[in-house]
Amino acid sequence: MKRAYRNLADMIRQADPDASLAIEFWDGEALSLSNKPKVTLRFKSADTARDLLARKWLAFGEAYTTGDIEVEGDLREPLRLGLAVNFDGAVPTLRQKLELFRTYVKTLNTRTRSSDNISYHYDRGNDFYALYLDKTMAYSCAYFENGCDSLEKAQLSKYEHICRKLMLKSHDRLVDIGCGWGGMLIYAAKNYGIRGLGCTISNNQYEYANNKIRELGLQKQIEVVLEDYRNLKGKFDKFVSIGMFEHVGKEFIPLFIKKTSQILESGGIGLLHTIGKDAQSSRDPWIMKYIFPGGYLPYLGEVIEGMGKKGFSILDVENLRMHYAKTLELWTENFERNIDKVQEMFDEAFVRMWRLYLNSCAVAFMYGEPRLYQILFSNGLNNTLPLTRSHCYAPHCN
Repeated sequence: MKRAYRNLADMIRQADPDASLAIEFWDGEALSLSNKPKVTLRFKSADTARDLLARKWLAFGEAYTTGDIEVEGDLREPLRLGLAVNFDGAVPTLRQKLELFRTYVKTLNTRTRSSDNISYHYDRGNDFYALYLDKTMAYSCAYFENGCDSLEKAQLSKYEHICRKLMLKSHDRLVDIGCGWGGMLIYAAKNYGIRGLGCTISNNQYEYANNKIRELGLQKQIEVVLEDYRNLKGKFDKFVSIGMFEHVGKEFIPLFIKKTSQILESGGIGLLHTIGKDAQSSRDPWIMKYIFPGGYLPYLGEVIEGMGKKGFSILDVENLRMHYAKTLELWTENFERNIDKVQEMFDEAFVRMWRLYLNSCAVAFMYGEPRLYQILFSNGLNNTLPLTRSHCYAPHCN
C-alpha cells in the first residue's frame, strides 16, 4: 500500500515540482515531497489509507470529517494536488458505481423528496448562514467589479449585473425560482420598481424573506411563497433563477425548462445563473451524499440544447468562474473567523465537514471542472432587444 502512495507522490512531483506536501502514515513513517513541506496529510490508521486508495474523494471526505485524516497546514493544498493528478478521475469500480447509484436513488428530486433535500442543506439555521454570508444573505456567486470589493458590495453588484441583463423596468413582473433569502427580489423592487414573486421550499428561507420584505415595506411589490417551482402559475415579463438549477436534477431539466416557458411571456427575457461544466463528467459522490443531496451540475451543452428544443433563443452566456472562486474564499474566511460560534451550534464532525465543503469548492472553481454560467435567453424571438451589451456595463451609482 505504501508503494501506491510513493507512486502517487511521484505523480504529484511530475504535475507540480514545487509541491510542498508530506504524507505521514499511521506508524509514524513519512513520505515527503519537499525538504520543508508546508502541509502534512496524516493517516490515523492503515484502514483509512487503504480506503482512500479504493474510494478516493468519497473516502477522503468521510475520513476528514471523522478526524481519521488530519491536515496540518493549508487544507486547500492537498485538494489542489489531488486535482492536479486527477486523483478521482479513474474509471469507477463496481463498488463505487453501486454506492453512487444508491445515493442517487435515495435523493432523486421528486415532488415529495425535493423539500427534504433542500431542507437538509438550507435549514441549518439562518443564524448559521449569517456567520459566513454577508448582509444580503446571498448564497451564490458574487460579481467583483474590482478585486477590492467587499463581499456585500460584490453581491449587490451581482444583482445589479443581472437586473441590467434582464433590462428590468418599473412594473415589470419578475419571477425568481429558488429565490433563497429573497435578496434578488428585494434589490429589484427597491432599485427598479418591479413587482415580483419568488419561490423556495426551504422553511427558513421563506420565513426570513417575508420578514425582510415586511420590514422594508415592500409587501405590495414582492412576495415569497413556500412552493415547488413545478406548481407555480401565472405569467411574468422577466424570469430569473440564481443558484437553484443545481438542485433540479438531470432527469428534471426538461420539466424545469417547460415550466419556465409556461410562466414567461412570449418574447420575455430570462436569466439562469447556475454552476455547470463545460463537458459531461462524473458526479462528486461526497458532495452528493453529505452536502447537496439531489444535486447535479449540468454541462452547458445539455442546458442550451434543452432550451433550444423548447423554443428559447440564447442571447448570451457569461462564465463567472473566477468570481465564484473568490466568493468561496471570502465565505471560508468568514467561516473560520466565526469558528467559535459555529462550534457552539454544531458538533466537531459538522464543523470539519463544512470546512472541507467550502475549501474544496473554492479549489474546484480555481483548478477543476466547475464553472458559473449566466445564461440569458428570450422565450422565442424578440427583435426589439438592443444590438449590443453596452447597457450592462455603463457607469452606475449604487
